[in-house]
Amino acid sequence: MNRIAKHFLFFFLASASLFGQVEYEVNPPEYIKSIIFRGPNEGDQFPIIKLGESITLLFDDIRAREADYYYTIQHCNFDWTPSTNLSKFEYLRGFDNERIIDYSNSFGTLQSYSTYRLRLPNQETGFKLSGNYIMKIYDDDDELMFTRRFVIYQDAAAVGVSTFRSRDMSIIDQAQAVRFTINLTGVRVQNPMQEVKVALLQNYDWNTAITNLKPQFVLGNELSYRYDKEASFWGGNEYFNFDNKDILGANASISHTERTDLHHNYLYTNITRENRPYTYNPDINGDFVIRTLQGRNNRTEAEYAYVHFSLENYRKIGFGSIHVYGKFNNYAIDDSTKMTYNENTGLYQCTLLLKQGFYNYKYILVDENGNIDDTAISGSFSQTENTYTVLVYFRRFGDRHDSVIGVGSGTSVNINN
Repeated sequence: MNRIAKHFLFFFLASASLFGQVEYEVNPPEYIKSIIFRGPNEGDQFPIIKLGESITLLFDDIRAREADYYYTIQHCNFDWTPSTNLSKFEYLRGFDNERIIDYSNSFGTLQSYSTYRLRLPNQETGFKLSGNYIMKIYDDDDELMFTRRFVIYQDAAAVGVSTFRSRDMSIIDQAQAVRFTINLTGVRVQNPMQEVKVALLQNYDWNTAITNLKPQFVLGNELSYRYDKEASFWGGNEYFNFDNKDILGANASISHTERTDLHHNYLYTNITRENRPYTYNPDINGDFVIRTLQGRNNRTEAEYAYVHFSLENYRKIGFGSIHVYGKFNNYAIDDSTKMTYNENTGLYQCTLLLKQGFYNYKYILVDENGNIDDTAISGSFSQTENTYTVLVYFRRFGDRHDSVIGVGSGTSVNINN
């Protein structure tokens, strides 16, 4: 079946997704690198956009074959199951399953790659409804490459967010609690306990999202959520960072560099911080930014380098494993991020192929059952700077989909006691 036939078949069968199947994010094969998915602001780590604003997806294919890639869009319910009651006609303007036509090849780099960019809305595809969405990227053989979530909202409800130290004295120096209010003056709500749902995110991480909160108080049009334990997160610790925009030079985080087939950047050895005092270190909450001093175009002239991580660890890990963790690969845990123990140096080591730029990272412990403990190596402190986001979902009785009617955000920079 040719691509055009597939296009129309997909369009008419688009609502045939399996009912109740949660749309998780799927990470790409090893040759797809440096995925950036953001809203209209350069520093966006997760795209939460107002209806009518744009989102941008960028990624590299280090096979450098100018391969064809296609995108599809799926509207989802509050719980990230597909909105099977909606057809694509209802939430999309135009078509999806279109080819990504904006791509370029790298210029003057040791590692060749093709770099792709997709911006939505565009001439082929636009959005009609607010809500949860997932974007799926396929190759020319209709093989799924990767998926990414995003959220579109309408600015109908005002949300106020503040952070507090935990009221549990046993973890008061380690945890942060989030309180928030929702003002529904512009929305007709008959039963807020049933029609309004919320998602509370720390640093845009859906893996630790809190979604089971009900308003504790309803006063006129205002819903109040003043939980402590139920709306608390471990504070964690600030991320480590390195900057290799100058691929040839050492700096405060890179001890030395080498060049073989590609550049190699060796980072200074990090230490386990679990039992050490908190130290303020500004970060970008795990994110990364592509940039280079060797060229003028970050998108096509930034080099790829092997970045060598090392960790001095005194903590017993049993049958678990230590991994390098960050947005650079969408916080994925796999064999490439696993650190191995070097008996000669007494250090845990790992090497990753990364595009030039500024990167946040930290080390996490994964037990034999696959459970992640992101405080075991880094520790957890109530002073840590974290960003908190509240998404407000609304489904009036009789509606066939969940809308997003408000977004609020706050940080723990000025945490309350």
